[in-house]
Amino acid sequence: MPEVAIGKVNDFFARPVVAGIELTAAVKVGDTIHITGHTTDLTLTIDSMQIDNMNVDQAKAGDNIGIKVTERVRRGDTVYKVSD
Repeated sequence: MPEVAIGKVNDFFARPVVAGIELTAAVKVGDTIHITGHTTDLTLTIDSMQIDNMNVDQAKAGDNIGIKVTERVRRGDTVYKVSD
């Protein structure tokens, strides 16, 4: 499946397990993303995301979003949107 880079991880919180992502392209709830880096390889579907602690259904380039992740990701990891 083709993947398009949509942003970079710029923060990570262990509790709750949340990645802060700076977007370079739009993304919405329900999209499947793939986060990769030196030791990261994680694919997940966005169940929910937040901007400034407010739940949102979609976000655009330039937004900083927070999403729950199932494992540790690292600052600088690249985020891809998986198209089907």
